[in-house]
Amino acid sequence: MRVIIIEDEKPSARRLQRMLASFNIEAETMLHSVEESVQWFQENQHPDLIFLDIQLSDGLSLEIFEAIKIKSAIIFTTAYDVYALQAFKLNSIDYLLKPIDSEELKTAVEKYKEHLPQNQTVTLDFSDIKKLLINPIDRDYKKRFSVKVGQHLKLINVDEIECFYSENKGTYLHTSDGRNYLLDTTLEQLEDELEPQTFFRINRKFYININAIKDMVSYTNSRLQIKLSSYSEQDLIVARERVKDFRIWLD
Repeated sequence: MRVIIIEDEKPSARRLQRMLASFNIEAETMLHSVEESVQWFQENQHPDLIFLDIQLSDGLSLEIFEAIKIKSAIIFTTAYDVYALQAFKLNSIDYLLKPIDSEELKTAVEKYKEHLPQNQTVTLDFSDIKKLLINPIDRDYKKRFSVKVGQHLKLINVDEIECFYSENKGTYLHTSDGRNYLLDTTLEQLEDELEPQTFFRINRKFYININAIKDMVSYTNSRLQIKLSSYSEQDLIVARERVKDFRIWLD
């Protein structure tokens, strides 16, 4: 199986390369920009499988496919955990949210092996995905959550929520008045319910509300530590793989 990685953050590309190597998959070629990728595809035999980041340093990676007709299977590696996920699903083998989890990566590779035998290629149409990335569809996101308090149900508006987090196999929300409530859902299920301009998943355990950010501090290994107005129970660290997208989200 010939595999390449297209990812502008070199540490992330090397991490993915190491993860693939643990499954006995070699990804010797790593490309880091739209321009570099277009040139490479013009000069080389196309691979069986591409691990593709959406946002590269010089534009959307989908621009590669506007310049070159590529017949390779795609697994997206993306921080776009709300926009266009359905399009990702329809136009690719799978998508992996950053930071990439080893088990999810293994499942995606197995899915490729099951559905695309060697020498079988696919032609993908990314026009709908690009439209959604540039102009996200208008949709209704959750405006409130119901939580159980004893024998009672309580409604909490989203603007009262500083963050959502997972702990001990449970999912909780934390409010601006310093209270925590258990939810009957998962962080993954929240992806389609939270307004992406307001909430961002900084790592595998936390979504935070942009309006609750009190301070941001440089942290080790090029990461960021976030301080919210009232939440202080755990350190809130933006995963290194998500720092770039977090900065874009802040703008």
